[in-house]
Amino acid sequence: MDRMRRRSFLGSSMGLLAAGAGVPLILPPRAWGRATVNEQITIGMIGMGIRARNLMKGARWLESDRIRILAVCDVDTTRREHRRAMVDEAYGNHDCASYNDYRDLLARDDIDAVCIATPDHWHAIQIIDACRAGKDIYCEKPLTLTLHEGRACIDAVRTHDRVFQTGSQQRSEYAHRFVQACEIVRSGRLGRIVQVHVGVGDPARWCDLDAEDPEAGLDWDRWLGPAPMRPYHSELSPRGVHNHYPRWRAYREYSGGYFTDMGAHHYDIAQWGLGMDDSGPVRVELPEKPLRSIMRGARLVYADGTVVTHGGPSGTTFIGTDGMLHVDRGRIVSVPEGMLDEPLDEAHRLPRHASHLDNWIDCVHARTRPICDVEVGARSIACCQLVNLAYWHDRGFSWDPDGWRLTDADNSLQDYRRREGYPLPMP
Repeated sequence: MDRMRRRSFLGSSMGLLAAGAGVPLILPPRAWGRATVNEQITIGMIGMGIRARNLMKGARWLESDRIRILAVCDVDTTRREHRRAMVDEAYGNHDCASYNDYRDLLARDDIDAVCIATPDHWHAIQIIDACRAGKDIYCEKPLTLTLHEGRACIDAVRTHDRVFQTGSQQRSEYAHRFVQACEIVRSGRLGRIVQVHVGVGDPARWCDLDAEDPEAGLDWDRWLGPAPMRPYHSELSPRGVHNHYPRWRAYREYSGGYFTDMGAHHYDIAQWGLGMDDSGPVRVELPEKPLRSIMRGARLVYADGTVVTHGGPSGTTFIGTDGMLHVDRGRIVSVPEGMLDEPLDEAHRLPRHASHLDNWIDCVHARTRPICDVEVGARSIACCQLVNLAYWHDRGFSWDPDGWRLTDADNSLQDYRRREGYPLPMP
């Protein structure tokens, strides 16, 4: 079944079930991708690279009695079958299915939810298709490749009433250092926040890799998906089972660079600390050279005058009129020093969760929004995407966070032309 026919079939089938000659149908919860309370959530994994492996092993998804992985999907045969065997070994059976095409996984009515851990340029298409198939979603960050995709993903999740968790684990894990940091910032203990510095890497550049012989068992056309056609290179999709994060992150066709790779985490903490989960900056500005020449120093300006600057030590640094606080995965420090030890009243406490997975599963059962809902993820990566646009086009932009649009530039800059056969689905 070709791409458009498959999508039409899924959409038509759901519509027929809902319409049913005008007679309302009472369907069991699983028919809508919703497990009942206390039931295991059945999961399909889409994208079986190192990040998915780290979720399954490092984050102990395979050990959780709250979920059951029923299927894996990847366009690389070697990685796909390796992860399938990993699941079967963990469960002591041979029940895990494997797919080359994620749409075949989405078509299964015994799967409640999916985890998407593919390269960034695939996220939005797969998120929207998963919503249309009635699945709840856990998607790794950066949530989308473009600003337009972020709005489309929010619309799809809301339209189809899905429970969505963005994989910004700093809100739930890392000994709750980031939670503590944002509690202190939001409590006013630092005074009025005037500056925030975010220390992350470089924006992406256009891919200029030479051609290599294709990797056996890799569906290269499907790996590229909506990105332009180009020859295979192992930097983009490494050969066999690998233990590193591939360098597709460095190239604009597939990612916003190492800037968005970690920026999705640390700008997310800036947004959270500033209380901007439902809003964002109103302008992005570029510094004078030489910082401008090395793509550092771009500033996001918020309506209240707060400035968030790209540059500084790894992590997020909040500077207020009464103090300073720096947080990263392995440390949290304040000036003055004793600020971290002072008790906070309950009004300024933020949620603490055992894990990002547990928070998502709790919300799947309760049909509530997780700590890093789709809008949270979309608005955090929008900060990074605005900065990238400024670097790439060597100019500042004004942004309307409520209308989700550039107000002083052609809004075609919010998206890109996808390859024929891979359109962004309608939400």
